[in-house]
Amino acid sequence: MRVYVPLTLPGLAQAHKAGQLGPGPLTAYAVTPALREWYVSDDIEELEYAALSRAAAASLRLVAGDPGAPRRRVVVAVDVPDKDAAADPDRGLDAGAIGEVRIAGAVALAKAAAVHADADDAEADVTAAAAALGAADQGDDDAQFVVDGAEDHELLWFGIQEIPSLLG
Repeated sequence: MRVYVPLTLPGLAQAHKAGQLGPGPLTAYAVTPALREWYVSDDIEELEYAALSRAAAASLRLVAGDPGAPRRRVVVAVDVPDKDAAADPDRGLDAGAIGEVRIAGAVALAKAAAVHADADDAEADVTAAAAALGAADQGDDDAQFVVDGAEDHELLWFGIQEIPSLLG
């Protein structure tokens, strides 16, 4: 199963140094039955993009919670055995948990398929979105518009061997 693990750039640096994502449990996003129902598509590429987008939104929350982190969203795509990615049945009706899975233990970074990250030109919008998250969560439509502005930026694809240059 392909899962998408949200990180920050410092989190990616730590994973690169350790050679693994973790320790567990890890929160990731994947094509789950709930995501299939929510997205209403049979196209696996569209469903995986939806899972990646959910992980990017989670990465934005991590960025907002770490004032020292560069204002760029980061998601690592990793292949894990199906049995290792478990959806929480108690959160099945929670809209914020759609596509969310838990991975009990650390995952070797060597199992990663790719890293997805914002380009430098997204930093201003990601900075604004991180600052607006609290108000957006409280139902402020203007703040939600700012958060959605970050989502307008497509995450770029990087091979695992490109992590050192991505970390700069």
